[in-house]
Amino acid sequence: MKFLFDSDTWQEIYGSIRKNRIRTAITIIGVLWGIFLLVVLLGAARGVENGFNKLFGNFATNSVFVWTQATDTPFKGFQEGRRFSLTMNDIEVLKTEYSDEIKLLAPRNQTSNLIVKDFKSGNFQVSGDYPVLDQIQKKQLLYGRFLNENDILSTAKVTVISEDMYKQLFDKDEMPIGQYVKINSINYLVIGVYKPSNTINFDGDCAYIPFTTFRKVYNTANKVDWMMITANEGTNIEQMESDILLTLKGLHKVHPEDERAFGSVNLGKEIGKVTGFITGMQFLTWFVGIATLIAGVFAIGNILLITVKERTKEIGIRRALGATPKSIRQQIILESVFLTTTAGMLGIILGSFVLFLIDSAASSNEDIPLINPTVNIPIILIAFATLIFLGTLIGLIPAHMATVVKPIEALREE
Repeated sequence: MKFLFDSDTWQEIYGSIRKNRIRTAITIIGVLWGIFLLVVLLGAARGVENGFNKLFGNFATNSVFVWTQATDTPFKGFQEGRRFSLTMNDIEVLKTEYSDEIKLLAPRNQTSNLIVKDFKSGNFQVSGDYPVLDQIQKKQLLYGRFLNENDILSTAKVTVISEDMYKQLFDKDEMPIGQYVKINSINYLVIGVYKPSNTINFDGDCAYIPFTTFRKVYNTANKVDWMMITANEGTNIEQMESDILLTLKGLHKVHPEDERAFGSVNLGKEIGKVTGFITGMQFLTWFVGIATLIAGVFAIGNILLITVKERTKEIGIRRALGATPKSIRQQIILESVFLTTTAGMLGIILGSFVLFLIDSAASSNEDIPLINPTVNIPIILIAFATLIFLGTLIGLIPAHMATVVKPIEALREE
């Protein structure tokens, strides 16, 4: 290890680099560009993944939403274009037949109504729901609580309103819990205020009331506007969606091949598409980054081969003066490692700086779908160690070429 701390060794390396400044700079840029690309692309991929996770942060991602439309195929005496509604009977059948697949099932009814508080009012969506909704799409409560089973059983006239509704209907800093608002001219006790999610939000600003209360007030009987279904872990969400739609078609005398009678959105399927894109992006990032790194390392090998060729006479003199093949080999390898290490460090620093700029831009602009674009330190260390290993490996070739030249032949080299 003495050669590492030998000033003569480093002077010779410095002299070689100084003699071929442009060539050395181009070589370093080649390696630098490889690890720079790797850092930036991996960081960007992580940022996209973080943005995607935030988008679905409070939502049960293995969910299916189902509603009715109009038939497009005549069946069992019914004409094309028939309209119908989901019912509570459908809910009970699905819970029974798919008890192993379904984790959560939330029937929902919705309408739009004027909501009044003293002399303030606004037209908002009103939704009749069960407490299970809070498990499918978690509500961030600012005050109070969400609906519970007692509200359902007692058909309580209570409501949970959004933060924007609270700001519009109540005075600043006024405590909303325990006060009443009028919905469809009926008084409802405010039991909670929630902060609207900045992720997926199907409801907008909505006043939630118990499903049973909604059914009684709006006289919807057993009608259900739409339902949200969350599958158990490990369930094939696409197969479950297909089976549920087929069951519902049978319950409502709809042709099995009618594609328009029911509308559905499979959130798990859509998420799978994005996840696949992110995985592909990460694979492409590794491929491009590693390929560029290898190309840069080979460029270093070529530069050192040229350097050895140019220094053949010098190497011959050193051999004649007693320099051992081992010392010459070590110097060439050390030069290769020095170049790759320098290029790698510069690439990591530059890549980190670019990720910082991207993060700053994304933080101030919600239209950029990137959140905290970073790269794990272990990944950086592995990439850096791999780079040094390749630099050492590629340095063996010119090092071997330098030691096989016989001193007398080297001295004759012009």
